[in-house]
Amino acid sequence: MSLQTNLKGRLRNTSLPKGHGLMPVFEAVVNSIHSIEEKGNSDNGKIFLRVNRATQGNLDLDENALQPIIGFTIFDNGCGFDQANFRSFKILDSDHKIDKGCRGVGRLMWLKVFDLVEVESHFIDVDGELKKRVFYFDDKSGIHGENIQTATEQQPSTFVKLVGFDEGYRKQVPARGLSIANRLLEHVLWYFVRQGSAPKILVEDGGEVFDLEHLFEEHMHASAFSETITICDYSFDLTHIKFRASVNKKHQLALCAANRLVKEESIQGKLPGLYGKLSDTSGEFTYTCYVSSAYLDEHVRSERTSFDIAENVEDMLNEVSFKDIRDAVLARTKEYLQDVLAENISAGRKRVNDFIDNHAPRYRPIVHYVAEELLIVNPEKSDKELELHLHAQWYEVERQLVSEGHSIMQPQDEEHIKDYKERLSEYLGKAEALKKSDLANYVSHRKVIIDLMQKSIEQLDDGKYAREDIIHQLIMPMRKDSSEVFLNSCNLWLIDERLAFHNYLASDKTLNAMPITGNNSTKEPDLLSLQVFDNPLLVNDNTSFPLASITVIEIKRPMRNDMRVGEDKDPIDQALSYLERVRDGKVTTKLGRPIPGSNDIPGYCYVLCDLTESMHRRCRRANLRITSDGMGYFGYNEPSHAYIEVISFDQLVKAARERNQAFFDVLGLPSVNSHLS
Repeated sequence: MSLQTNLKGRLRNTSLPKGHGLMPVFEAVVNSIHSIEEKGNSDNGKIFLRVNRATQGNLDLDENALQPIIGFTIFDNGCGFDQANFRSFKILDSDHKIDKGCRGVGRLMWLKVFDLVEVESHFIDVDGELKKRVFYFDDKSGIHGENIQTATEQQPSTFVKLVGFDEGYRKQVPARGLSIANRLLEHVLWYFVRQGSAPKILVEDGGEVFDLEHLFEEHMHASAFSETITICDYSFDLTHIKFRASVNKKHQLALCAANRLVKEESIQGKLPGLYGKLSDTSGEFTYTCYVSSAYLDEHVRSERTSFDIAENVEDMLNEVSFKDIRDAVLARTKEYLQDVLAENISAGRKRVNDFIDNHAPRYRPIVHYVAEELLIVNPEKSDKELELHLHAQWYEVERQLVSEGHSIMQPQDEEHIKDYKERLSEYLGKAEALKKSDLANYVSHRKVIIDLMQKSIEQLDDGKYAREDIIHQLIMPMRKDSSEVFLNSCNLWLIDERLAFHNYLASDKTLNAMPITGNNSTKEPDLLSLQVFDNPLLVNDNTSFPLASITVIEIKRPMRNDMRVGEDKDPIDQALSYLERVRDGKVTTKLGRPIPGSNDIPGYCYVLCDLTESMHRRCRRANLRITSDGMGYFGYNEPSHAYIEVISFDQLVKAARERNQAFFDVLGLPSVNSHLS
């Protein structure tokens, strides 16, 4: 079947991702390298890649902006399109240069990206005369306009002009000549690091010319190191390369086929210490390992953008997976870079230790159960990233613990009693460590809440103070009740440790929205809780119901100094009024069960505020006593059957910190969190 009748179907079935729009250009350069090698003049070989741009006449573009790329011209002084090469060009899937890894489909890539290919080639014909062959190639007519002319040059050479750059591909490729030159260097790097020389390759863009040999020398940090390894009975050639740190690259695994780069994969962080830039005696560098093999040549797809290789192959003989290749290369990489990885490993481990010591002591008990390599991280990781990483390790230890717990109580078949005791002891030790981690996390949480409360009562930059809802939110999320929030979202321990034990808790909800009140009022106490003591030891006769208590907490903005008589302005009166409304509504449990004797239920009213002049006045009028440290008031209101405590914000923070300081000291937590200061 002729090339022309088969061309459109083959193009339709040929895949080339939009991000690979320069692949056909680079393949044309590789063809030029082969042509120069075929001629036998590699030492004197020259290749020019010219970037063709639109003319400057487009008024929509800034005169300093880069004009769009419309095509490329590739020149080489190789053997040209002689009779054998031209015959091969006309046959799809030709095996003319199969020994060089060519698949005979590169010309299809040209027409996936460009509208037209123009070729002008000087070659030596069978009679030994220099001739010129001209032809055109497009997706409509295939090869056309071919004719042989009298030579106009003195030596064999070829011009390939790629015309009409498809916009969809053009937008996905670099626009600058230097970036294109660097991409080309990566694609043909093998020819520079192999034994023997590469032809001179120049990239020309307007008035700039980039020599790939110079770029190669600029990029190289040290000489390449080559070795051969065996994976599943196949030989793989590895070329370890250190690039100068100025090159915008990450540590990579580069898989090659037919001396071309096909697939790059980041190995950043895949080895302990392999992150960021590495350093040796010559300075900083990034690392790439180029991998080539006959196995890769055989399994590369025709468009050379990927391989027909599985990610993982199990229980199949003579099959190599990407995982096999990756694991084998990383083992050699670890050996090759062992000296320079050591410093990064030390810094990464120190970063984890410092973070645990100063910010997250909850993870200290589980460190013993986490693999060492998982405790070595990039020192540049943010606290958030490191927290997530350590939490993942904590979760894995917990998952293993749950899994082991299902079988730990039964000895395994033929397990010696001594071995069983050791296994049980190890399990119990891990369980104890995990519970210590939970406790450390809770104590750390308290430290953060206290520090945040301290910051929330300080004067702001504009001289004002935070609104009371900021403080409210720290104690408990607003407009929620205990059925809507997790226990650790409530920080009532800031006020009184006993408040953690409650049957129902509502925050900033109207009284008629609370199932415990039966009251139709739309008033909103800041915090209200019902505590039911259901312990039979507290029942002293048959006529009394299990004891209960109601707590109301009122919060005011820091430094508020407009307290005066009346429910709307006196926080003490506000708290007592809320208490009375609850009692008038015939208090029930959360499940709607009545609690007899609501008026006899003791009430506790807390007022959180700063002791300004007007607040001191309201406390004295309520007949409350000032505390010995002068930072609060307390007393009992007989008519309301309620205990009242007014707590200044300074006293709130001071008392909470003192109650928890012993735990902070045991964990080694700093007295002030640096990220809050």
